[in-house]
Amino acid sequence: MAQASDRPIEQIIFPYINRIAAERNIDRLLLLLADFGRDLISADRCTVWLCNEKDGTLWSKVAHGVDRMSIPKTKGIAGWVAMHGEALIINDPYNDERFDKDVDKRTGYRTRSMLSLPIKDADDRTVGVYQAVNKLTGTSGFSELDKEHLLLAATYTGEVLKAAQLQEEIESTQREIIFTMAEAGEMRSKETGQHVKRVAEYCRLFGEKHGLSETETETLKLSSPMHDIGKIAIPDAILLKPSKLDDAEWVVMRSHSTLGHDMLKYSDRRLLRSAAIIAWQHHEKWNGTGYPCGLKGEAIHIYGRITALADVFDALASDRPYKKAWELDRIVKLFETERGAHFDPDLARIFLENIDAFVKIRNAYKDETEKPSEPSSCPPH
Repeated sequence: MAQASDRPIEQIIFPYINRIAAERNIDRLLLLLADFGRDLISADRCTVWLCNEKDGTLWSKVAHGVDRMSIPKTKGIAGWVAMHGEALIINDPYNDERFDKDVDKRTGYRTRSMLSLPIKDADDRTVGVYQAVNKLTGTSGFSELDKEHLLLAATYTGEVLKAAQLQEEIESTQREIIFTMAEAGEMRSKETGQHVKRVAEYCRLFGEKHGLSETETETLKLSSPMHDIGKIAIPDAILLKPSKLDDAEWVVMRSHSTLGHDMLKYSDRRLLRSAAIIAWQHHEKWNGTGYPCGLKGEAIHIYGRITALADVFDALASDRPYKKAWELDRIVKLFETERGAHFDPDLARIFLENIDAFVKIRNAYKDETEKPSEPSSCPPH
């Protein structure tokens, strides 16, 4: 809960300005801006809502680890402000017909005062709403001075949010392109679209358990589906050959790592640069016997090491035209054997200690031909 503050306003503003200017993740930005507004006017709570013109809603991020929430743009005080583009100070909300009392009923919270004002862009269009709840100082609720102070934050916020939304749109487009290209590549090699989704989720879990930052984990998750994109350049006669490949054909098949890297390496976009690394290194082995470069140990990028485990686990745990899925205990034995050989030993440990979570992902993204089943339990090791 925020505490009332007697600090000069500039001592509140300047530390936030630097943090806000550096933040490009829109979810984290919304939380940061909410904290900024809360501290600026000594409110108990503050929320920054964004307008979604496509579906007529307001949405926000109210806490780390909690999904985004949305409300109809026509509902509540925030909805009224978004629709009319005017600020409201309401120090007796239960006597205001625009106030949605259901929120307090569901949460047990008691709203005593509210300050809500529109966030506008440079063209004077309302792009969101700043909403503060329950003034912590004094007894009369929010004042005109509070509105002026929050308006300072909202004025700065409009352009920051516009830049962040543009960045998110760019990254959203990149994500769509990555998954579309990845699924196209997998379909050509007779894999399923679910394979790339599972690999992405395995990589996310590995990233979290290994201690990667939230940004790194998200980058890994979003770029890992491109690990086999180079296979689109492999001739059908080799890629789709139903029998064992000869030595010359294996040389061609293994070139998909380099081909994938060469397709992506010139991009200046973070996700595609990461995808280039993964495409290149996910067949390297911890002991240096992998390909294409024979990299060893930590010379292999962490993204490549993680995707290697994710890809192998999914291949072993899935039915394919040429094989049935392995039993879980057989997979466990292989990972125990290959720990420190094929696989980064610490990542193999993470896999073995959390195998039920990996199996849960496996079962959540089953191929269309498979029947749902309960996650298998992990044998002791």
